[in-house]
Amino acid sequence: MKRILLILIVLPIVQFVYSQASCYSSLKNDTLTIGNNQIERKFIWNIGNLITYSLTDKINKQQWQNQSRTPDFSISKDAKVTAEPTYQSEWVKGSEIHPRYLQTTVAFSLGTLQVKRVYRIYENSPAIACDTYLKGSLDNLLSGKEANQADMKNIEFAEDMKSKQMSAVLDQIHLKGQHWSLNAVEFFDVTDWNNNLVSERKILSYRKSSYRGNLLFATNGENDNGFFILKEAPCSGVQLAYQGSECSVEFGNITVNGLGIAGGDIKPEAWVKTYGCVIGVYGKSELNGLIALHSYQKNIRKLTSDRDEMIMMNTWGDRSQDSKVNEKFCLQELECAARLGITHFQIDDGWQSGKSPNSAVARGTFTGIWSNKDYWKPDILKYPRGLAPVVEKGRKLGIEICLWFNPSVQNDFADWEKDAQALIGLYKTYGIRIFKIDGLTIPSKLAEVNLRNLFDKVLAETNNKVSFNLDATASRRGGYHMLNEYGNVFLENRYTDWQNYYPYWTLRNLWQLSKYVPAEKLQIEFLNKWRNAKKYGEDQFAPARYSFEYLFATAMTGQPLAWFEGTNLPEEAFKVQKLISDYKKVQHDFHSGVILPIGDEPSGRSWTGFQSLNGNKGYLLFFRENTPEDNALVATWLSRGAKVKCTPVLGNGKPITTTVGERGEIRISIPAANDFVMYRYDVK
Repeated sequence: MKRILLILIVLPIVQFVYSQASCYSSLKNDTLTIGNNQIERKFIWNIGNLITYSLTDKINKQQWQNQSRTPDFSISKDAKVTAEPTYQSEWVKGSEIHPRYLQTTVAFSLGTLQVKRVYRIYENSPAIACDTYLKGSLDNLLSGKEANQADMKNIEFAEDMKSKQMSAVLDQIHLKGQHWSLNAVEFFDVTDWNNNLVSERKILSYRKSSYRGNLLFATNGENDNGFFILKEAPCSGVQLAYQGSECSVEFGNITVNGLGIAGGDIKPEAWVKTYGCVIGVYGKSELNGLIALHSYQKNIRKLTSDRDEMIMMNTWGDRSQDSKVNEKFCLQELECAARLGITHFQIDDGWQSGKSPNSAVARGTFTGIWSNKDYWKPDILKYPRGLAPVVEKGRKLGIEICLWFNPSVQNDFADWEKDAQALIGLYKTYGIRIFKIDGLTIPSKLAEVNLRNLFDKVLAETNNKVSFNLDATASRRGGYHMLNEYGNVFLENRYTDWQNYYPYWTLRNLWQLSKYVPAEKLQIEFLNKWRNAKKYGEDQFAPARYSFEYLFATAMTGQPLAWFEGTNLPEEAFKVQKLISDYKKVQHDFHSGVILPIGDEPSGRSWTGFQSLNGNKGYLLFFRENTPEDNALVATWLSRGAKVKCTPVLGNGKPITTTVGERGEIRISIPAANDFVMYRYDVK
């Protein structure tokens, strides 16, 4: 990344202010201030080991004073600053990946441990992120678990309420008030095994307790203003050095626990990055909190229409695995893809010379990949002319060719440089820009570092042209809140062969995740409903009971993934091309808003959907599942009493001009069950 260095100051005795556009960072005597036009966080300098002084929500004119004089970051008992701290502020230029942002770096030493805290703030986003880096050595890393509440004695004296700090603290804030309501949100990936990907726990804050979940919303019951804390890490059960929870809470005192490192991960020769932490502010409503969260998340990776928008068809979904994959098959698939309106065609496992363990034709291995120097070259028997004919055919049809890739997992991705060169070579030879990254296992901090090295090298050598579909189906991976800058998330494998594809299951997973994860960053599958129809028997929710257009519509809120072979489709399937063509006209505009779930949770028998909010306009996507009523009042995020005009753009629905009800609801009519309508709306 290109940076413009602004200041580098060794303390004490300093007064400096830097401000440009809406973001600013200043250090005056003993106070560091970071903010923009929506949020401000002030710190007591404390020789570089910062202590939060206040947190301000500028939009809602709310300022909280921190009640503790404990440093925000704590890693070891009785650690003292032992060297002069430094302060540095710089604008990081925008790139193809991210918009520009203001970065403030505070560096200090705790004995033999060097600490670097890097704060990021984006324009027009009410959130400040902090990335922490460590280098040197540490004798006593706090890594214990909080005591089990069942082992605690009853409280008779004030002294009984005190508890010792057991684990390292990534960040913390201690605010006044007895009336804090919390929503702790835990996420689950490993989607080959999980079909419930979000769990919310609504809590009235009380005595010190620990909670799982990457995300915590805290709302003050006295005025409904609040803040969120996001831990940028894998899902809870997948995190490194996990100690059982992300947050410890006691009334308004919140600490974020778990650095994602063990003591042995800290080295004297190189900085190691801990998990990140973000704090954002909001006021008066759940909607404001969600918009604040999404406004930050959308800055991690810019959504560009020519790179990130896709309707992808992948060769793996019909369970042929690699048995069919060859030049002739791919050329035939491209013809079908063009008839459907597909934009990207991805050749999954089987295009390469090496054989993976999932091969249907020859059981291979992921161990010792580089003992075969040609492993990641096109199979000469399947592709005697290489991939060039397939790429050229795709180019003529307006379809981009994409590939599957499995990094060398052994020894913590020790061969990451060879893997990177293989990807770079495929880009330079064939122009391949999108790779599905599968088979990842991140068992250690070294593995995480090497994996990032792999991705970063590929981006650097391709001028940020390459992006990745990061598979979330198994093992220890990045989840929904880490590695987001590299591409989107391949969410789940579902197959009619095993009857684990139900349209409402897929819709439900997307619906639940979309509240807290930008839906446009998720690849969502729709399948060939004609395959294996008999295996479902009389099941009322079987895929065959829905139109093919409906199945595609369930994926539109994300990036639709045609998880099938086009050559297996019956002729009637290609009628979906009209819907796909119309969808492409609104896809980017729809995804540019903040997308949130509306209606009831999908159950196969609900009125449900999504809303894309973009000021006083946006989109509403409604699904009438298998319900007898042809109309219903559906709750949205529209303001009560607002007059709204809804113009149908996709699906089956009539124009609507109406006044929004008390709970944000509007009346929707869809004539047939298992159908949908998308509206473009304007608030008058």
